[in-house]
Amino acid sequence: MKRHNTLEQAILQQPEIGKVILLEAESGSSRLEILQQWLQLGQENKAKTWLLSFNPQEDGLWAGLNQWLNQLLPDIQAKAPHLIDKHSYELAMILPALRRQISVRNPNLTDSSLDDERVRNYPLDRAYRIIHGVIDLLDSWHDYTDGSPWLIACNNYEQAGFLVRRFFAELVRRRGQKLKLSLLFATASNTGETAINHLNHQFLAQKVSLQLPPEPEVVIFPEKMSQLAQKLEEQIGRDSIELEIHGPRLISCWLQSDEPEKALIWQARLLGTYNHQGFYEDALVYCEPVATQLEQLCGKDNNMRWNMVGNLFNCYATTGNITKAYQIVQEEALLKLDAPAQLVRAYYIMAMFHTRFLPEHDHALAEDYLNRSLSILAESTSDIPADDRHFMTAFDMNGLALVKHRQGFPEEAIELCRSAIEEFKNHLSEGKHRLHRSVLDYNIAQVYAAMGELEEAVIYFTAAIAADPNYSEYYNDRGNVYQRLGLLENALNDYHQAIELSPPYYEVWMNIGHCYYSKGLLEEATKAYSVALDLEPTLTPALIGRAQAFEAWGHLEAALLDYNAALALNSQQPLLLANRATLHYELGQLPEALSDLSAAIALLPDNPDFYQNRAIVLISLGQSDAASADLQTYLRLNPDASDRAEVEESLSSLSKA
Repeated sequence: MKRHNTLEQAILQQPEIGKVILLEAESGSSRLEILQQWLQLGQENKAKTWLLSFNPQEDGLWAGLNQWLNQLLPDIQAKAPHLIDKHSYELAMILPALRRQISVRNPNLTDSSLDDERVRNYPLDRAYRIIHGVIDLLDSWHDYTDGSPWLIACNNYEQAGFLVRRFFAELVRRRGQKLKLSLLFATASNTGETAINHLNHQFLAQKVSLQLPPEPEVVIFPEKMSQLAQKLEEQIGRDSIELEIHGPRLISCWLQSDEPEKALIWQARLLGTYNHQGFYEDALVYCEPVATQLEQLCGKDNNMRWNMVGNLFNCYATTGNITKAYQIVQEEALLKLDAPAQLVRAYYIMAMFHTRFLPEHDHALAEDYLNRSLSILAESTSDIPADDRHFMTAFDMNGLALVKHRQGFPEEAIELCRSAIEEFKNHLSEGKHRLHRSVLDYNIAQVYAAMGELEEAVIYFTAAIAADPNYSEYYNDRGNVYQRLGLLENALNDYHQAIELSPPYYEVWMNIGHCYYSKGLLEEATKAYSVALDLEPTLTPALIGRAQAFEAWGHLEAALLDYNAALALNSQQPLLLANRATLHYELGQLPEALSDLSAAIALLPDNPDFYQNRAIVLISLGQSDAASADLQTYLRLNPDASDRAEVEESLSSLSKA
């Protein structure tokens, strides 16, 4: 066997469970041999091993992860088929071919609506739920295995897509220990730090850089690439599943061919697909070529131009590049489109910029854009088909309702939403625009909830659910209203339905924790908060909620750990410092209690309770003069204190002492 130098031998040592080794070295056969030897060592120690390769240009945005799941799926199907049913949504998103073999559970209208009826884009974190759902699948599947350690060597990891890199970072954080997981990320030289930017460095066992012999340059023949591209085009046709599977490779072939311009239309199609699915970060790879070549792509086709601008706007805006999003809409739509239907849409987007996206909101300008849009619709009786005109009118009314809500006129917002609903009822058949009908009811419900009109909010949340019964967020939000009404069982039923309809997300588990805490079910509350924190460990409200549940349950040390974690995230929380001080006091940690109360007073000096509590600690520490000063401050800040007589008696006792 080939002898390796000291650095290579370090890699080939027994891997550390729950950790990542980062190897930076020239890609090629020498590096591949090191990965294979690492895996072979694992096999000799009874580990299960996988060698994954990451090439999104060939295998799409889920490259590497899709390869691993394809290898696992036959065993899962044989031994635990219910897991495939439970996680069908996540699997179908990552392995599109599966949609031909399995039924995806609980499709909602955002998933299934087509063309102009797609009026809702998923939030950025929707894709992250897929990641966590797959981690839960692997967690459950591990229980059906023999419990051997898992070793994964990831070749060309610097090429991994955004969501895939996030997946592996979350996998090692959430389940690295349980799965006895060790990862070896192999990247090109000087690319490793960027490749692991999602990974908390506490999970990095070591970083190794090697000088390996370079590989011969691969010769590409443009004519052969053209032939491959043509075959792939025939295979894909208009099949959306084939596009997801083979589109990235087709684009790569055209770009390496003697006709690279032919890649553009396919980049545009995949951009639209990823945008609709909510994979915005990975869609960015196609945004730049589409944005810079809109003239070549669209020509005089205004409908296509608007569709492309809409996709670009949404990807840029959702990923935080508001300046680029604004520039695209301004320069490529507002200044170049003159057809009424497209202008209506452009004005709507400009309104959303000014009421939602831009750092400085200008609600008046947003209202002006929407009124201009409504004026065009009222005047364009011959230019825009009647059904489209009525739909766009309702859509603009909904946008105007958002502006009014943000301006502080909730009643006007509700009336606008109701008018939009009437527009649908009076002019469009019942089966048309089902998604937007549910969105209008949902928006009214949200406004009522913000106003504190909770019974009305429940009515409209229920109407939204009736229209789109598989949309998880509707149940979570109605559950929150039920909880505010004190209808805790109703709330819990909605929260659990929300969990059933979606891959996991932390908000609903945190809400379950609040609900159980209100019911006095402290053990159940801590478990629910723990699930939320497993999904998002920096979730301060869940840390505080679990701390309070632990404290009420009598688990003071556990409560203290959660208070510590919450304050480590943000130390400028005076009430939280005061709560932790109480715990320190009960645990006999008097100097720590004194320190926390002094910090709380520095942040919130007009809170009388802080001084009274600090006086109690100071008395226990034998600092009578300081305790007297704090009690006097307490009475000054709270002259009508119900315990004034007791405090004055304490002051007298301290004076005598």
